[in-house]
Parts: sequence; structure tokens; C-alpha cells
Amino acid sequence: MKTFLMLHGANHNMYGKRDPAQYGTLTLEQIDAKVQALAEELGVKLERFHSNMEGEVCERIHKALNDGIDGVLFNPGAWTHYSIAIRDALEMLTAPVIEIHMSNIYAREPWRHHSVFSAIVKGQICGLGLDSYLLGLRAVVSAANQ
Repeated sequence: MKTFLMLHGANHNMYGKRDPAQYGTLTLEQIDAKVQALAEELGVKLERFHSNMEGEVCERIHKALNDGIDGVLFNPGAWTHYSIAIRDALEMLTAPVIEIHMSNIYAREPWRHHSVFSAIVKGQICGLGLDSYLLGLRAVVSAANQ
């Protein structure tokens, strides 16, 4: 059974409370449950990791590399725009990475329009709320099967 890692960025533990107009009212736990249900439907194992600390995310990516993870679904949140450390960690992976965002980063403030990850990920999905996660999981599973 293939194993995939879903990484959540800073402040995602505040989903449901943080700016519902942008992020909706689902909590991180509810999002995880819906993505886990899809993983089961697709017949894959899904590991989940959230941290508000950049270094911990880098360490988890290093572990994924050492474990031979089959793919990564990543919502980097604000790290999208500046985290070279996380980018460098992701770049070491040979497995596909799909970058996702609940909100449409291109319809928001101009500084949100740039992703430091876009050049190294397989693809990016944004602006679809929960569906960004669900479509992202489908995309990374498909990419891993190619």
C-alpha cells in the first residue's frame, strides 16, 4: 500500500476560527477526517503532520525522504511566500509533491501571488476550500502511480 504525507502549515490549527470568509468553517480535524476518508476510498495510507514551526516541518520532510514516502500533499500557508528552508527540504524528495491552498492566493494581496515552491512541485491547486485538499490527494496519488 502506498503511503502519502499531508503537511499542514502554520496557523492551520486555527481553521474554523481564522478568517472564515477565506478558509471556511471546517476545523483542521474535520478536514483531516474528510481527506482520510478519501484516502481509504483510494486504497492508500495517509499520514498527517501539522506544525507552526518551520524547522519541525523540515524535519518531517527529512523523515519522509528516509521512509521512502510515495507523495506529499502540502498546504504551506504563509510559508508559501518565503520558506527557502522548507523548499530545500522538499527539493530533496523524489516523490511527487502537490501544493494546495484553501484560498485563491492569486486573488488576494499581491505579496501572496508568489510561491517559492511552485518551481519544484508537480502541481498547485488553490481557491477551492476543502476541495483543494481532496483534489490534491487525488492528484498526488495519480502522480505517484505514473
